[in-house]
Parts: sequence; C-alpha cells; structure tokens
Amino acid sequence: MSSAQSQEIVRELKHIRKDLEYIKEHMVDADTILTAGEEERLDESLRAYHEGNVKKLSEFEREMNQ
Repeated sequence: MSSAQSQEIVRELKHIRKDLEYIKEHMVDADTILTAGEEERLDESLRAYHEGNVKKLSEFEREMNQ
C-alpha cells in the first residue's frame, strides 16, 4: 500500500468519525417518543395533577395493602 493510499484511508476514517459523532449527537432516543395514546394519557395525568386530583404514593400503597 502506498503512502498516498494510506493518507486517503486516514482522511476517510476521520470523515467517518466526524459523521458518527454528528449522528450520536442528533440521534433520537426511541424511549422519548410517545404514541398518540401515551401522549393522551400523559396529558390526562398532568391535568389531574394540576387540578389536585392525585394521591401520594404512600397513600395509594396504604390503600392497596388494606
């Protein structure tokens, strides 16, 4: 392999590395995407929370153990 070929390979690898870094920075986490149903349930839960229609976890657990 010639020196010119080696240099070209190194340039390509550096370019690939930059592309990979960009992809990693802009990749969407699949766990953060909500389905329409999940988004609706989240909205309902937030509405209930803001209206004060929620229970503390400790209260819920106490009720479940009775």
